[in-house]
Formats: sequence, C-alpha cells, structure tokens
Amino acid sequence: MRSVSVLVAAFLSFSLLASAQSGTSASGVDLKAMDRSVDPCQDFYQYACGNWMKNNPVPPQYSRWGRFNELSDRNEQTLRQILDDAEKHQDRSSIDHKIGSFYQACMNESEIDKAGDSPIRPGIERIEGLKDKAELAVVVAWLHDQGVSVFFRFGPEANPDNARMTIADTDQGGLGLPDKSYYLNAKDEQIRQKYVEHISSILQLVGEPAADADRNAKAVMAIETALAKVSLDRVARRDPNLMHHPMTVSELEALIPQFRFDKYFAGRKSPAFESLNVSVPDFFKGLNSTLELTSLDDLKSYLLWHYVSAYAPELSKAFVDANFDFYDKTLAGTQELQPRWKRCVQLTDRSLGDALGQKYVERSFAGQSKEKTQQLVKIIEGEMETDIKSLAWMSEATKEQALVKLKGVTNKIGYPENWKSYAGVTISDNNLVEDVRSARQYEIQRDIGKIGKPVDRLEFHMTPPTVNAYYSPSENNINFPAGILQPPFYKNTADMAVNLGGIGAVIGHELTHGFDDQGRRYDADGNLRDWWQKQDAEEFKKRADCLVNEYSNFSPVEGANLNGRLTLGENGADNAGIRLAYMALLGAIEDGSVDKNKIDGFTPEQRFFLGYAQIWCENQRPEALRQQVRTNPHSPGEFRVIGVLQNTPEFANAFGCHAGQPMVAANGCRVW
Repeated sequence: MRSVSVLVAAFLSFSLLASAQSGTSASGVDLKAMDRSVDPCQDFYQYACGNWMKNNPVPPQYSRWGRFNELSDRNEQTLRQILDDAEKHQDRSSIDHKIGSFYQACMNESEIDKAGDSPIRPGIERIEGLKDKAELAVVVAWLHDQGVSVFFRFGPEANPDNARMTIADTDQGGLGLPDKSYYLNAKDEQIRQKYVEHISSILQLVGEPAADADRNAKAVMAIETALAKVSLDRVARRDPNLMHHPMTVSELEALIPQFRFDKYFAGRKSPAFESLNVSVPDFFKGLNSTLELTSLDDLKSYLLWHYVSAYAPELSKAFVDANFDFYDKTLAGTQELQPRWKRCVQLTDRSLGDALGQKYVERSFAGQSKEKTQQLVKIIEGEMETDIKSLAWMSEATKEQALVKLKGVTNKIGYPENWKSYAGVTISDNNLVEDVRSARQYEIQRDIGKIGKPVDRLEFHMTPPTVNAYYSPSENNINFPAGILQPPFYKNTADMAVNLGGIGAVIGHELTHGFDDQGRRYDADGNLRDWWQKQDAEEFKKRADCLVNEYSNFSPVEGANLNGRLTLGENGADNAGIRLAYMALLGAIEDGSVDKNKIDGFTPEQRFFLGYAQIWCENQRPEALRQQVRTNPHSPGEFRVIGVLQNTPEFANAFGCHAGQPMVAANGCRVW
C-alpha cells in the first residue's frame, strides 16, 4: 500500500495544480447535477444525477443523452475545427489533404443529392449480372472487401492456442436487424413488418417497381430469418470455448459445398493458409442449406439490399432519410437526423481515424495526461494485486496464476505508437461513396494481410478521439484513447477522490475484464487456457451467478428486464472496478495525499462515490432501452450506479445507509 500511495501523491500534485484556477466546485463534483431532495440511501442515482436528468432531456437528434455524449459532443466540436482548417489548407500536408478532401466531399450535400444512386450503380449492375450460384463467392468477396457483411464474416484473429500469431477466422453474419431474436420472437412482428417495408423502399429507390420490391423484400427477410435460426445467440457467444473450432480449409468446405471458398479466398487476396477457426460450424451448415434451397434471383435481391444499405448514409437525401427512418427512428426512437457536419465528422473519424487522430492528439491531449494516467493505472494494478492475494475463496495455486496474468497486463494510453499511413487510399473532394469505399478497402485489406503474421500488440482498435476504453483478452492489455481522458472521467482541476471515482473506476473496470466470465478463460499470454483449479472455478461461478440474478431483476423500461447473463462481464467489471479505485482512495487518505476534511460539504469517500455516479448520468428513449437490453452487454447508467453501490458496504458507511434501505442489498454480491 505504501508504494502505491506514493504514486497517488505524484498524481495528486498534478491534479491539484490547476484546482485553484477552476471555476467549478472546489472538489470537482457537479453540484448542479444533484437533487438533494432525494435521500441518497433511497436512490443514489437520482441524488447524484436528478437535476442533470431534469435539465438534460434527450435532444431530438439522439436516442440517448448522457455524460459520454456530452464529452463526445465536445470532442466533435474540436474535430470540426480541425477538419474545417484542413479543408482550407489541403496542400499543407498529406494528412490535411486526405481528411480535408474527405470532409469536403461529405459536406457537399447538393452534389451528393444530384448524383442520386449513380455512385453505386456499377455495383448494382454487377450484382444483377450474376448468372450462376457458382459466381456467388467472387461477388461476396468483392462485397466483403467494402465492408458489406453478407452471409458471414471473414478476417484475422489472434490464435486462441498461440495468441502471438494471427490466424484466419470465419464467423456468422449477414443479418440486417440488430439481433437474431428480432427474427424469431412473436412480439417483434411489427418491427419485422417495418423492416420488410424498409427493404422495399430502398429497393424502389434504386429503380425496382413497387410490386417487385415488395416481393424481393420478403425474400430477403426469409433468407435472413434462416440465417438467424442457425446463429449462436449473444449469451452463448460470451463463452470463447464455444467459438473455438480449428479446422482445415477442406473441413470448412465440406460444411458448405454450395459456396466456393477457394474462389472466395482468392477474391479476398488473402495470404495462404491451410487451417482457420470456424467460430460457429452449425451456422455454415445452415448457410449451405439456405444457398441450396434459395433461388438465384432471391440471393441477388439479398446481396443488392445489403450493398445499397451499406452505402445509404453516403447517398442522396432519399437514401439517408430512409435509412434514418428505420434504423434510428423506428428501432431507437431518435426524432431527427444529426446536423450534416456531425455526421461528416463521425464518418471521417471512422474512415481515416489515425489521420484525424494525429491532429486531435496534437490539439487536445497534453503530454502530462499520458504520463499521469499511466501512473494511475499502476496504482489500480497494485490494488488488484492486493485484492487477489486477500481473496478467501481462491486457492493459492489459482492466485499464483492470476498474479502472473496481472503482471502480464500491458497498458496503452492516448494514441498508438505507430500511425497508419493510409498509403493507397484515394480521396477526392467530390465523390463521397468512392472515398468511403477506398478507406474501407484499405482498412479491410490491411486486416486480411495480418493472417499468418505475429499480432501487433501496439495497435489501437479505437481512434484517439473515442470516448471509450477496452480490454483485449487475447493481447492481455488495457487501452484508453485520449478522448476519454477528460471531464467528467478525468479532471485536472478535481481532487483525487473525484478522479478516482471517475477514471479510476474506469481503469479498474477495464483491468477486471481480464478476470471476468470471458477474460478469466485466457492466460497471461492471451491464450485460451483453463488456469483455474476446479473448486475455484466453481466458487467464481457461484459469485457470478449472484450478479446474474441481481441484475436480471432490474427493469429499465416497462416490460423488459436486463439480461443478467449478457451483462455479466460488464456488471462484474463495474463492481470490481469501483472497489479497486476505492482501495486506492483509502491509501491516499491514509498518507495524507487526499484531504480528509469535507470539500463542498462532502467527505472524501462521499466525493468518490459522487464522482463515480455522475459519469453515468443519462436519459434514454424507451425504444433505445428496449434495444439495449437485448443487444448491449452494458447495463443502462442507472443500474451501473444502483447495482454497484448497493453491493458496496463502503458506500453505505459513507452515506449512513442501513440494512433495509434500497441502496443496501440484503445479500450483496461480490466476485473480486
């Protein structure tokens, strides 16, 4: 604890440096967000966020509005300034040319509307020109190279048996609705009908007569329903052992003789390989039956629909509106399109993320932030080591392996060491579809080229402005883009108690993913290997089941409960992450690095829990909530607060809560 506390003090000195210059609360707690008329022991989420929720209804351009969105919005304002400047100075550098021209092409709405469907017309004609099912493989390869996910997915993955090397992987795919359940549940009949209507409207926009488009839309629905029936559900896919099926290429071909994988691999220009992972073998058996039993014309309608839909947001207003009306309005409840500039900023970030990210880092990510965040990560890692050693339910043999894994975790902060060059990406200022196609093909071909090569563990899989973070089980590393290392998660001007409740809990969360129901199945090198003693695995499951049952009782919207199995990893990481951050807080209080006195009327412990709760303040539309509980492994913000804190005795002590009150669980759950 002592060495950890020294690091806390070092981080604190940076944190307090700007505190005196702050115009906000002395502690960094958002006092205006709070509703102090609420008893914190009755509903801490309302207590911490009530006024924020009251004063921040969901804007019409969003399905959800929360603190993540506030930060993303600020980041997008910065990116807009960068792109406006690059557009005016495209001759300044190759980066300015690429991002400036791309943004210019995207913003030129009048030219895009004038072009109609002409940018995708050659592709439509190629699909319509298919003469035989034997040609499917070549056309599917061409579509996959553009990111059009028809039938299945193919790409690189770290070898589960040797995580330092990259192998080929093929997996289920090809659905246009958010989840297989949408095709099969009786309650979704209305959504299915609207989906068929949407497919028909898109097909009519590219020239199909209404009657033909209606018939073809039903055929597309039939194909996707067949694929949904043989797809593995989201909960089952959380078990990496169920997704690990090494096969030779010949064995894959035997599963699906109706599809010429030899032609497909040649079309993808994939490096040669003799074996690969087939994530869901039964899916490919089912796909084979679908290809055999479906007419060529219906298969062409399916390919055409997915091709046009993939480019719809980059086409003329009629396509954009139709795409928005179904995917955003019907499924998520969003009322209006976001402004053009926002959509173009987001598209540039998705398409040329490293190029735009370099400019963002130069402007918005101070050098000290990377160093200080790294120090805080080390603090949390030290606390997890202490936590593992103290676990009463885990044997010494498993603890030893857990500590080896913990010591093997590497951290990537802010931005990649090596930026992508985008060599070969052709960008013009007057053809958005071609710009998007070129950027997608670059990224996809770059990924395909990894097969058979060592895994690049320095690569970031999020762009620098992204407001998010992640843990990679196959690489055993945690990753924090520059975009999230800002308020409300991290504030230079806040006291350390608030920062530990914010970014400290996020760091603890990501670190815990290495030991959640998925991550615990991988060893220190990222290999899929069972390093647990049998009794310890049973003890883990018992504690994890407590979380499953607890969260399955939460209902964020009428008629829908959370899926405790789907959200287990994220809920477990939330519960453990806050504990690790709190342990760091205790060390800082003990050695005087954090003021023991009240600031803004709150003790350091109270400031910590307020800092945590306030990163999850949000409002969300009912449609979006219903979609989230079916498709998203994260719980809504309300339950990321309530679920965690009712399991945390330290919270009850901080706010004087007692048994029998809502914020004190009768039998609190704890894994780590």
